Amino acid sequence: MYIDIEVYMKEYDDITLKRLQSIELMMLNDFKAICKKHDIPFFAYAGSGIGVLRHKGFIPWDDDIDIGFVRDDYERFLKVAKEEMSDKYTVMNNREDENYPLMTTRLMLNGTKFREIALKDINCSLGIFLDLYPFDKVPKDKDAFLKQNKKAWWYSHLLILRSIPFPALFLYSWKEKVIHFITAIVYGVLKICGVSKKFLAGKCEKIATQYNDLKDFDAVNWYFDTAVCSDVFYMNEIFPLKELPFENTTLTFPNDQDRYLRNLYGDYMTMPPEDRRKNHFPYELDFGIYKDISLEILRNPDLYIDSNGNASDRKKDN
Repeated sequence: MYIDIEVYMKEYDDITLKRLQSIELMMLNDFKAICKKHDIPFFAYAGSGIGVLRHKGFIPWDDDIDIGFVRDDYERFLKVAKEEMSDKYTVMNNREDENYPLMTTRLMLNGTKFREIALKDINCSLGIFLDLYPFDKVPKDKDAFLKQNKKAWWYSHLLILRSIPFPALFLYSWKEKVIHFITAIVYGVLKICGVSKKFLAGKCEKIATQYNDLKDFDAVNWYFDTAVCSDVFYMNEIFPLKELPFENTTLTFPNDQDRYLRNLYGDYMTMPPEDRRKNHFPYELDFGIYKDISLEILRNPDLYIDSNGNASDRKKDN
């Protein structure tokens, strides 16, 4: 067994989860401020979309925030974040560190640690984060789109296997051993043949962006989910963006999330049974200097907390 099941099955205590969510709200307020300053549109979605509609904030047991951008806005944000947020945050993706095996970007809080069990052996720094997803244009030709999405799925999984010979499957049966036998062979072949992580990541990005010059399109997609063609948003579902109450602040969401959420989750307004209320309980978690800051200060959207933990009026700072 290559996954520590005892760690995976653990659950947060209420105090730890509330602190993690409060730190993420602080990060969200910093993120929103920089996007507002540079007029960069974004939308929270997926689990965060269920959270805002069902709970007006986090799903009670959830521990992350998912943020989507249309590709051009995603690239603008990454540039601005590295230029103006580096005192407090690190941009992590496979462009910055080839050992990062995913096609997302993480906006990570400096001085913290958050490492999921699935990424426990990855050789790069991982901290508490906001998850950022670029959405690329979808061709109207359904066959071309399916072919593109299958290629993206294939190369993104090769990228993962280039770093992780035994990916987290959580099947708890002989099937897991069989699949791990195959993935270990793939890992070995990729390594022996000298297939670089940088090459695979570049291939993924090239496939995802291949139709971004299209003028006539009506949908965008996140191309690297576990299921093919599962993250399609029509442009008229995203825009105009809708600002909704989220915890003690607000957050922008797609104008109409219903089709997308039903496609992924079914009846998303009904609470799932307790044994399906899963999160990303970390293999490693360290709040750094934020472990001693009160939750009220962390969650206050009017306060900016600097990299030393000092709070000041966000409006005056701007």
